[in-house]
Amino acid sequence: MSRIGVARCLAAAVLFGASAPAASVLAGDMPALVLAGLLYLGAAIAVTPAVVRHRPSVEALSAGWRPLAVAVLFGGALGPVLLVAGLARTSAATASLLLNFELVATILLAVTLFREHLGARLLGAAALVSTAGVILVWQPGVSYDTGGLLVVGACACWGLDNSVTSKIDQLSPEQITLTKGLVAGGANLILGLVLASTMQLHTGEVLAALVIGALGYGASITLWVKGARDLGAARGQVIFAAAPFIGAAVAWIVLGDAVTVAQLVAVPLAILGVGLSLRSAHEHGHTHEPIVHEHEHRHDDGHHTHTHSPPVTGRHTHRHEHEVLVHAHPHVPDLHHRHDHHDT
Repeated sequence: MSRIGVARCLAAAVLFGASAPAASVLAGDMPALVLAGLLYLGAAIAVTPAVVRHRPSVEALSAGWRPLAVAVLFGGALGPVLLVAGLARTSAATASLLLNFELVATILLAVTLFREHLGARLLGAAALVSTAGVILVWQPGVSYDTGGLLVVGACACWGLDNSVTSKIDQLSPEQITLTKGLVAGGANLILGLVLASTMQLHTGEVLAALVIGALGYGASITLWVKGARDLGAARGQVIFAAAPFIGAAVAWIVLGDAVTVAQLVAVPLAILGVGLSLRSAHEHGHTHEPIVHEHEHRHDDGHHTHTHSPPVTGRHTHRHEHEVLVHAHPHVPDLHHRHDHHDT
């Protein structure tokens, strides 16, 4: 796996994991739609300087707007609302641990809809994390927990968002994050203000939500998109699955949430699942079809053979073209390995 891809996804996990218990402190003080809107507007504010410096071309917008629209609807609008509503109905630690379901949803959608390779280890990992999540939402005499199910619904939305976003190779991660933040944040905030019968927002709470959104959503999303382009959606989400444990630790230590038996049983199962999925890899002969796209890359990876005058070294970003290439090597489903696996 790409080391920088792993590092970026892990950094994204740290930021997002800490944002869940932080946002739960505000969940009881303002409507879910308003808080969701502020979180995503904070994300938009965080990446605006980068987008101003590097504006998308007409060709990039034409090729990338459809998948981006899907990502905005599910990941930027529905997902945050479900999460905030769930945080208001369950403990911050339980909600943080339930975010492991995003890994399962991402794996299933990445494989069924987007042709990412799935091996036995990833199947086992998904089963372990699913079991851990069921343990968390189960209550004696009740078949479900409302707050927990809302968090699971948010994870399903983000699973689709992850799979779609990792395949967008015409727009920069900052441009993707800005669009999500402005569209989803603006829509949620306006709707929340319209539907709220009585509400009093304090400046401190608004600023806190924007800061949480800038770090936990803006920086986190941008880092994850960059990492997932090197690893694929499923494997990128494996790294990001560390977020729930970081969030749980914050909830236990900072907020004083009680540690339950269910959480103690679920944690080792989820950790085992994450560790198992990290060990997945495969190698076979495959063909790269011609493609023109724009993303961060370097010229010593065996795939980017175009030249620069003067020569360029290290990671850099620009629009470039790939010719047909047939070879075999260990790989993951990154931007250049989206082939089928009918015989592997």
